[in-house]
Amino acid sequence: MKNLTTSIYGLGFAAVLLSACASGQQSGKTASGLNPADFDSTVNGKKTALFTLKNKNGMEVCITNFGGRVVSIVVPDADNKPTDVVLGYDNLRQYTDSVNSPSDYGSSVGRYANRINKGQLTVAGKQYQLPQNNFGHCLHGGPSGWMYQVYDAEQPNDTTLVLTIVSPDGDNNFPGKVTAHATYKVLSNNTLDIVFDATTDKETVVNMTNHSYFNLNGDPSKEGMNMVLWLDADNYTPADSTYMTTGEIKSVEGTPMDFRKAHAIQETIVDTTFDQIKNATGYDHNWCLNTYKDGKGDDTKVCAVLYSPVTKIGLSMYTNEPGVQVYTGNFQGTGVSCKHGIQYPKHVSVCLESQKYPDSPNKKNWPSPYLKPGEKYYSHVAYRFWTGDSAEEGKK
Repeated sequence: MKNLTTSIYGLGFAAVLLSACASGQQSGKTASGLNPADFDSTVNGKKTALFTLKNKNGMEVCITNFGGRVVSIVVPDADNKPTDVVLGYDNLRQYTDSVNSPSDYGSSVGRYANRINKGQLTVAGKQYQLPQNNFGHCLHGGPSGWMYQVYDAEQPNDTTLVLTIVSPDGDNNFPGKVTAHATYKVLSNNTLDIVFDATTDKETVVNMTNHSYFNLNGDPSKEGMNMVLWLDADNYTPADSTYMTTGEIKSVEGTPMDFRKAHAIQETIVDTTFDQIKNATGYDHNWCLNTYKDGKGDDTKVCAVLYSPVTKIGLSMYTNEPGVQVYTGNFQGTGVSCKHGIQYPKHVSVCLESQKYPDSPNKKNWPSPYLKPGEKYYSHVAYRFWTGDSAEEGKK
C-alpha cells in the first residue's frame, strides 16, 4: 500500500480535478441513496465532490473531500440486504453549516484528534497557546481543524481514494508545516482500510483519526445501545467533568468500563452512579488497548468488536495505535434532520476512534505524539464488516 500511495501522489492537482468532475458527473444515486451532485461545490476556493469506492461483494463507501468525511458505508446484512451503517448528511451544504448542523460525522480529524488540556502545548521547549474550542480545551485541532478543510483528492481506481492536506506553520497556532495524507481502501473482505501519514518541516504533534459514527442496526431513527461491544483493553484513562484526561491509567476491573466480555452497551451505560458515565452522560473515553505493547501496536489483531443483534452485522477493528476513543453519541438528539431526513436520537451510534491518548503532549509517560523533520507519522486503522450470530465471531 505504501508503494501505491507514494506513486500516485505525484500525479498532480490535474488528477484531482478530473477525479472530482468524474464523481460529480455520475448519473443516478449511490447504493446509500446519495446524489453525488449534492456534493459538487467550492469551499474556500477548492472543489468538493463525492467519491464512491466499492468491491464486488456489495460494499460501497462514499467519501467527500470536505473534511475527508465518510458519508456512507453500505454493507450487506445477514439477509444480504444493503445496509448503511454510518451517520451523516446527504448534502455538502449541511456539512459546511457549522451553526445549524455542526458535526464531525465521518471526518478525517487533524492536526490533533481529541483534546489538549487548556489548549496549551510545549514543542521543542517553546510554549504555544492553541484555540480553546471545547470546555476550555483544544478539540480536534481547533475550530478550523482539518475536518473543516478541503483535502485534495485522487481516486486511482474503484477501491482507493487518497486525500492530501497541507497544513501551514501556525495553523490554529500549531507549529510546523505538515503535509498529511488519508488513504482509504475498500478491500475484498468488506474492510474499510485507512492509513494516515504525515511529515513536517518543524517539530510538532500529529494525531489523526477517523470519526465515523457507526449504527449497525440499519435504523438510525432509534437509539442504538442494544449494540454489543467488546474491547481488548484492561485499562482506560479517566476524564474529569470537562472531558479532559486526569493523567491516571485505571483498571476496568469491576467498573462499567469493562468490555473484556462482550455485552450490550445498554447494560452498563445506565450506571450513572459511576462518575465517568455520569459526567459524560454515556461513554466518551479512551481505552488503552492490549494490542499495543512496548511502544508498538499490532494491527493484525482485533482490538474491538461492535455487533448488532438486529441485522447481525458485525464490525471488527484493527489499529497500530495505543488507544481507542469510544463515544456513544451523547450529544445527539438535537432535532437536526440528517441523512434522508432522519433526526438522530441520543445514543444512536458508537464511534471507535484510533488515537494517541488524549492530551498526550502534556502526559510525558504516555505514547508520544511528537513528530520531527525527517520522521514520518504513520497510523493505520481498519474496520472489517461481517455477519454472524454473535460478537464472538468478530474476534477471529
